Amino acid sequence: MNAAATSPLSNAPIKVLLADDEGLVRSGFKVLLDLEEDITVVGEATNGAEAVERARATRPDVVLMDIRMPKMDGIQATAQIAETRGLEQVRVLILTTYDTDEYVFDALQAGASGFLLKDAGPAELLHAIRVIAAGEALLAPRITRRLIGQFTARRTAARAAEDRLAVLTDREREVLALVGQGLSNHEIGAELFLSPATARTHVSRAMAKLGARDRAQLVVIAYQTGLVSPAM
Repeated sequence: MNAAATSPLSNAPIKVLLADDEGLVRSGFKVLLDLEEDITVVGEATNGAEAVERARATRPDVVLMDIRMPKMDGIQATAQIAETRGLEQVRVLILTTYDTDEYVFDALQAGASGFLLKDAGPAELLHAIRVIAAGEALLAPRITRRLIGQFTARRTAARAAEDRLAVLTDREREVLALVGQGLSNHEIGAELFLSPATARTHVSRAMAKLGARDRAQLVVIAYQTGLVSPAM
């Protein structure tokens, strides 16, 4: 099951909080996740407000967050979790139906680490949780490009890209562009003839300089600034 390397702590299971207003959806996820030795469900929430409350109480590694929920939607809940002291290590994996949800871009800006289509298969869901828990983001770069490309093209094309990227070195710009294309640290290293550790350092520096919470927000910035285009 490739459990050891992906858990946030060496031998600790990945703690998951389920946030969805549909009981059958939560039950289905819980049955699936409970079968995995390296994943444990630590709580459930029926709306965004409950998700924030449960996150504070359980300190999960990953929150599976539906977007459309009563009282407080998933985007607002994601933003609150991202801004809450003590929850800096909590990663939010947004659940979306793609064809109807035009909120994925907003969710990433709010602090989500990635997203998953609701019709994804069990293996894809498990992979997504492990990837997000390990500190990576956006498990499906091809879908990421399509979604972010749609919304950034019409909403952020006129932003002052050069001013925003001026804080980066040329190498950091190259790395940011590759992060935007969905490449991992190993793939970035291979592309630029760097070690994975050096690639990771450049990614970390770009995040710090641009005020990005994680790799997901770096992807957003890469699209916002035109460093990466939907056609790439």
